[in-house]
Amino acid sequence: MSVNRKVTPSTLLRKKKQGEKITLLTAYDYPIARFINQAGVDMILVSDAVGTVGNGRSEAVSVSVDEMIYHTQAVRNGAGNSMVVTTLPFGSYENSGQAVATAVRLMKEGGADAVHFEGTSAQQGSVKAIVDAGIPVLGHIGIIKQKIVRTGTFQIQGRTASSAQQILADVVAFADAGVFGLILECIPTRLGEIITQSLDIPTIGIGAGSGCDGQALVTQDMLGLFKELSPRFLKVYLDLNKIIVDAVTQFRTEVEQGQFPGPEHSYEIDERELGKLLFQFESSVTH
Repeated sequence: MSVNRKVTPSTLLRKKKQGEKITLLTAYDYPIARFINQAGVDMILVSDAVGTVGNGRSEAVSVSVDEMIYHTQAVRNGAGNSMVVTTLPFGSYENSGQAVATAVRLMKEGGADAVHFEGTSAQQGSVKAIVDAGIPVLGHIGIIKQKIVRTGTFQIQGRTASSAQQILADVVAFADAGVFGLILECIPTRLGEIITQSLDIPTIGIGAGSGCDGQALVTQDMLGLFKELSPRFLKVYLDLNKIIVDAVTQFRTEVEQGQFPGPEHSYEIDERELGKLLFQFESSVTH
């Protein structure tokens, strides 16, 4: 369904109550944000995955707050009615005061509509502090940066009773702190269903099954632009990598063979004006 008005947390809550699915895609620049908005997607996440997907780093933890502000500004310019949510990068919310300060910068300087907070029940106080400051928070449970940094691996969460119990504790803590929604990343389908059915706020799954209130993907992944990772939850809708490489290769070939530019790509000067120019040029050379 096309987005006709600005998407807000109230919009998402209404969609959950009415059984309408929510959509979320990532963006780091103006063109992609504009495409996403034109397609009527509800939410645009300016994720710190810009470190890997956008900037080619081996990790995302080095992304700074200033970088997130810069990319949020670009996305804001193209987002239109889509809701812009920006990630608090690693190390920028170590305590409640720092978390609020970072969130305020992302809103005031970046132009975000809300912030995205990855964490566990241990960060409940920081989440609540941001919410109390009047900033909407989209929580993120399951696969999070802290766990990847701590273990060095990308592990599916909630496959054992004890692990699932911790996920549920995180969910309750974030919900009690006042988040307007939750991203559930890489947890079993049944656990995603249980969480979704138990909450009044919407859930957005990425590898959490079809029972969530909405679904998310990394745009570069689903368009075939970033192939370094191929998680099970990913569906590639179009291989833009091949299309772009083919087009660029054709450009190089046509330039090398003298086929581009042709007359239709060139500009002309009136012959009389050209004559005047050449006469003036020759006169200046002889003198």
